[in-house]
Amino acid sequence: MASTQSTQAPINSKRQILMTIGLPYANGPIHLGHMVEAIQADIWSRFLKMQGHEVYFFCADDTHGTPIMIKAREKKTTPEKVIADVWIEHTQTYKGFDIGFDHYSSTHSKTNQKMCEHFYSKMLEKNATSRKSIEQLYCEFDKMFLPDRFVKGTCPKCKTPNQNGDSCDHCGATYSPSDMSDANCLLCGTKPIKKSSEHIFFELEPHRDFLKSWLEKHTSDEVRKKMLEWFEGDLRAWDITRDGPYFGFPIPGETDKFFYVWVDAPMGYISTSQEYFDSKGISLESFWKNPNVEIYHFIGKDITYFHTLFWPALLKTADFNTPQAVHVHGRLMINGEKMSKSTGNFVNAQAYLNHLPATYLRYYYATKLNSSLDDFDLNMDDFVSRVNAELVGKITNLASRGAQMLGKKAQGLMTRCDSDGLKLVQKAQSKSNEIGLLYEKRDFSKALTEIRTLAEEANRFFDEKAPWKTVDLDLQKTTEVLTSTLNIFRILGIYLKPVMPEFTLKVEKLFKESPYQWNDAQKILSQHTINEFEPLITRIETEKVKAIMDEAQMLAEKTQKERQAVKTNPVLETPLKASALNPDDGLIDIETFNKVDLRVAEIVEAEAVPEADKLLKLKVSLGDLGTRQIFAGIKAAYDPAKLLGRKVLVVANLRPRKMKFGMSEGMVLAAGPGAPDLFVISPDEGAKAGDKVK
Repeated sequence: MASTQSTQAPINSKRQILMTIGLPYANGPIHLGHMVEAIQADIWSRFLKMQGHEVYFFCADDTHGTPIMIKAREKKTTPEKVIADVWIEHTQTYKGFDIGFDHYSSTHSKTNQKMCEHFYSKMLEKNATSRKSIEQLYCEFDKMFLPDRFVKGTCPKCKTPNQNGDSCDHCGATYSPSDMSDANCLLCGTKPIKKSSEHIFFELEPHRDFLKSWLEKHTSDEVRKKMLEWFEGDLRAWDITRDGPYFGFPIPGETDKFFYVWVDAPMGYISTSQEYFDSKGISLESFWKNPNVEIYHFIGKDITYFHTLFWPALLKTADFNTPQAVHVHGRLMINGEKMSKSTGNFVNAQAYLNHLPATYLRYYYATKLNSSLDDFDLNMDDFVSRVNAELVGKITNLASRGAQMLGKKAQGLMTRCDSDGLKLVQKAQSKSNEIGLLYEKRDFSKALTEIRTLAEEANRFFDEKAPWKTVDLDLQKTTEVLTSTLNIFRILGIYLKPVMPEFTLKVEKLFKESPYQWNDAQKILSQHTINEFEPLITRIETEKVKAIMDEAQMLAEKTQKERQAVKTNPVLETPLKASALNPDDGLIDIETFNKVDLRVAEIVEAEAVPEADKLLKLKVSLGDLGTRQIFAGIKAAYDPAKLLGRKVLVVANLRPRKMKFGMSEGMVLAAGPGAPDLFVISPDEGAKAGDKVK
């Protein structure tokens, strides 16, 4: 292949960037509102990685709090089982939308517990806490203080019954649960009493000057203006404790006190990155205490308060770096209305994936996303129209028109660009810096406008040249036109890679090229043979969208029935209890042990990892469960060739671990003091691959 290079300014010097999105709560599935943030951050991450920067993208499930306890009791299981099942659902959904996390963890981990305890010790060391007794509603049956959401009663303003403990759905009034004359516990129906309890508070007022300065430098004008409203009086101290029973981390030195979920949730940003860095031999401090590292959080505007006041103050108290910026986005509307489970427009992300590929929604979101806090609407008619007209009809059309004709008439050989086409190719290349800057600024909608404009110009060029008329008269001239068209499409495919990675994978395959980096747009292909054309994307059928909304309506009807049942019958009939992570006694219960899925596996491939002293790369069969790739530290004890066909025991539900040499999807069990005295554990004769170990 030959290529020419046009001039372009070099990319910025290599940056180190750590970025996160808000942690989804582990009491339900991911919905399309969650995907706004995930897709926005993923586009940014992919663009920066294409530019050659060192970027790490992290997230985790937010797992603690009373709602998780309630969910567990409704399901007659443990909170640990609830969050383990949801973690699998969440990771599968994010994967389905091509969200490229470097590591996805859980806040219910030993690493996160130690991080919370470290932060708390820093609060005590710097006298950043205070204690105060507060009065709350208390359920004597469930033996717990009731969060507002677990109180029901008559609105004190309009007298409408069965309203929430903090606000009325009928008149919109807000109030305290104690203002209700007939307040009752949502969980059991018991009338609560008022009871006092001492709580621990994190003092914000001493951080007033720091926070004002931080807001000025690290947030947008919209966010800063809103957050400064909190500075009109003294900054209120933040209650960081909850009384038991509570699913969360116990506070060291306290009795029946737990860290509030909004303490351990943001700690998950750090503990998740620590898990990843530990696996790579990288120190946590080299990122979270390095002033040259850029840290970014992507969040929805409903949690701005926590991320721009409490979180920077906590980080400063614990001597960690504060974020370079907190990127805040607006809410997602669907067909002009706020998403709601009761109105039939609450769309679970998996319901979308059941009917359509992620590429369509990623493209549509990108056409709407920018750096503002404005809400934006997923109008289903507009969604279908724009994807079909723009992505399919304008952009992909260039490939289908050009590549099919080139394959049929010229054996797929791109020759050189004609003079008019070369000008368009060079114009597309010249847009690299402009489009790149728009990606950098998160103005994705403007970036896609530039890309669509280039596609429109290329289609006009193709129509004016009318190669279908000249192909049998002048094949050389026609091939030059097709070469120009395909070069422009290739450049657009590179520009679109952050938005639609799966689409661009097909573009790379079409042109027989390795994964694109941003500067690859500066190449012009000539004397280059492409693969046989395969459809890259098809039009959206309206029936598919209707099926998605039908699932949303079914969810709405189910939700209405569940809410009615709660109003007429208490959801729980026995006192509420919660288990807590206890790292000190070293014991587990049978429920915890039953989480481990031990299986018989047969080794079907085995090879040494040349770059590693201890590792063998194994491919094991789990029967009907398929095959898994596992890296096992048994190199010093076993010849790979002698392991073929051997049956071993593996942990089949171990969270996949991204290693330097690839993804490890399980663990082979072995015993012994260490290399070379290691002994792989095998089952007796008769056990088959995939059999569960009981």
